[in-house]
This record gives sequence, structure tokens and C-alpha cells, in this order.
Amino acid sequence: MWAYESVFYQIYPLGFCGAPFENDGVLVPRIKRVIDFIPHMKKLGINAIYFSPIFESDTHGYNTRDYSKIDVRLGTNEDFKEVSRALHEAGIKIVLDGVFNHVGRGFYQFKDVLEKKWDSPYKDWFNISFDGNSCYNDGLWYEGWEGHYDLVKLNLRNEAVINHIFDAVKGWIDEFDIDGLRLDVAYCLDKDFIKRLRRHTEGLKEDFLLLGELLHGDYNQFVNCDMLHSATNYACYKGLYSSFNSMNMFEIIHSLMQQFGPEDWTRYKGMHLLSFVDNHDVTRVSSILNNEKHIPLIYTLAFTMPGMPCVYYGSEWGMKARKEDGDPALRAEVTEPEWNDLTSHIAKLAEAKKNSPALNYGSFRSVVLTNQQCIFERKTDTERIMVAINAADYPYTAHFDAGCGLALDLISGKTHDFGGGSELPPYSSSIWKMER
Repeated sequence: MWAYESVFYQIYPLGFCGAPFENDGVLVPRIKRVIDFIPHMKKLGINAIYFSPIFESDTHGYNTRDYSKIDVRLGTNEDFKEVSRALHEAGIKIVLDGVFNHVGRGFYQFKDVLEKKWDSPYKDWFNISFDGNSCYNDGLWYEGWEGHYDLVKLNLRNEAVINHIFDAVKGWIDEFDIDGLRLDVAYCLDKDFIKRLRRHTEGLKEDFLLLGELLHGDYNQFVNCDMLHSATNYACYKGLYSSFNSMNMFEIIHSLMQQFGPEDWTRYKGMHLLSFVDNHDVTRVSSILNNEKHIPLIYTLAFTMPGMPCVYYGSEWGMKARKEDGDPALRAEVTEPEWNDLTSHIAKLAEAKKNSPALNYGSFRSVVLTNQQCIFERKTDTERIMVAINAADYPYTAHFDAGCGLALDLISGKTHDFGGGSELPPYSSSIWKMER
């Protein structure tokens, strides 16, 4: 599948484009700003984009009002069609956020229930009790997502609800030619619904990606031949930055060995999970790492570990923001891209990832592991890659059987000779393509 050989770029459109938090009903074609970013994405090596919610909502996008209409704060459907055409012409696939677990209080069918109560034909679209009341004093109780009652939970066992969502997805494919969906809070979704969505989308477009937002637990319950193709690798998210902050590379490498290592008990061997160092819900990586010299190194790990790497807009040049400062800080407006040493480093990683069978599909094996250094192997029948990281402030000489004498470093472009050991400079990373 195309996604397994892709480098993703995440944009949270309402923030990226500077839309007001509350839906003011004023039409502004802000989404077209994405077109201006296409040269930057191409230079960065991006070939797939994941858009956080773009459809009409009450506020932040995850409280949907209308699945068929682009949010007025971002523009019209025609505006997004223009963006989609430009992205596809640039060779960039498009994945949209499918928010199907819940809707906003402004969702037409829910407003009808509030007005007509038990006489509404949509009362079974939601999990409602007319014997209770809500925090909004609606005169009825309803289920909200994890206690957030601005997020009204849908009844995904109701055929009318399922058909409404499936019609919307078909409309997105027909109108915008999208290539996949990221399913919000996939861990909350009814498993039968996901199975039916998989069959539905397979019949609409070949190689249509279903990527689920999963946190912890067994990803195999959702990622399999009947349900999702992939999921967010939250199980490794903390380990990525914590390994650098605690100077304990054992943490992330042991996690990767548990997920993808050579042993028979490995949990996710062959899976292509979405790798990320930050996103719209967590502190940006430049604000969470204690040592800024580790920022390029954590990206090297994210791009070379098994999976599909995703870059959150702005983080590629070191944008800062902390979770405790609120969602608007994490989802800030950006008017134009920046380019610096970090951006250049990520661009090199992207090219290495996209063009390497071993980094896309290879096995994973730990070769050298200390508190502050790691070397691991990615390997297929046609290619062998060694990834080396030195997080220390001093040079480190690694002694191991490289299995060959020379290799090309895909980051520096220089030839590396393994005779007599491998010296890793301070705060450095290398991706060695080994000679056969």
C-alpha cells in the first residue's frame, strides 16, 4: 500500500489557517493557504497529508455539524476541491479526519431531538434517556464522549447513522478524491462498524487507507485484514522523548523490540504504525526535549523505526508549544514556512525513508545498546540498513560485526569504513546503507 512508503505531514486546518475558535458563520477561503505550502512540503519530502477536521463544526472541528460541508471558516467545498487537486498534482495523497464516534450539539439531527424529544425521527441516532437531564438543561440525558457533553455520542448500531456516515465518506471520495481516513478515537468505535467501513471503502477506491487513533492496549484488536490498515503508535510516543530526557535508550529500543523484534512473541511484526514525535494533542517536541541538540536525533529515530513517519506542521523548524498552555497554543496559525538546519535534516530523512525497502518493510534488530547510544538494523532480502544514534555530548566508538567494510551514510552522503570500529560524533545520527 502507498501509505507504507509515505512520509506524512499533519495540518490542523482551523489553527493553521487562523480561523476563529467559535464558528462565526463568516465564509473565508482560508483553506487555500495550504496550496502556498505545497512547495515547502515537496522540499521537505512529504508525499501524504493528514488533515485534522475540515467539516462544519461548532468550534474545534471534532464537534461536527455537517459531514457534507467544509467548515465555513475554511471556505467552500469548491475551495477544498481546488486544494485537493493541487495536492494530487504535486503527488501528495490526502487523508481526512473521520470523526464518527460523536458529533456536535449543532448537528442537525441532534437539534431535532432537542426540539421534538421523543417525537423526533432521529432519537435513536444517539444514546438518549428522556427520564434524565443534561448539564445544558435539555430535559433529556444523552451520552457524551468521555464526559464531554459538547461531543454527542452517535449510535453506531443504528443503520440510519451508518448509512449517513457511509454516504458522507462516498461523497468525500467522489468530490475530493481523498485517499484515506484517520479515524478519531478509533478505540471507542464499534468494531462491527469499522469492519463494515473497511468493506465500504474497499469498494469505493483501491488502496484506501484506514488509520485509527489508538492509545494503548493490543493494537491487533483493531489493525488486521478486516479492520484498520494502521494505527497511531502512541505506545512508543513517550518512549521516544523520554529516552533522550532520561538518557536511557533502553526504553525506546526495548519497546521497539517488543513491537517489531525478531522473536516469535513480537506483538506487531509486519504492522505499519504511524510514528510521530508530536501532534495536535501533545506538547511540541521542541518544548518537551530537555536538550535541543537531541531534536534531530529523535526525528532520525521516528523516521527509521518500523512504521510511517508523520511530521506535525511547524515542528519541522522547531516551533514550540506546551500542552498546559491549551489547544490554541498547540494548533497555532502559520502564515509561511521556515527553513533551517532541522528542516534540512528532516528532508534528508524523508528521502532516505521513501526510497529504502529496508526502512519501509524491513525487519528490526538491536545491534548495540547503551544508555546514550543505539545502533539497530533494518533488513530485507534486497537491502540492509544500519541506524546509529549517539545522544551523548562526547564521541563514542562502537565495536560490532558490521558484516561488510563500507557503507553509504544516507544523511551525510559520505562513505563510511567500518574497519577498526565506528566512531559516532557527539549528538549525531547516521543511516548506513550497507554494501552487499
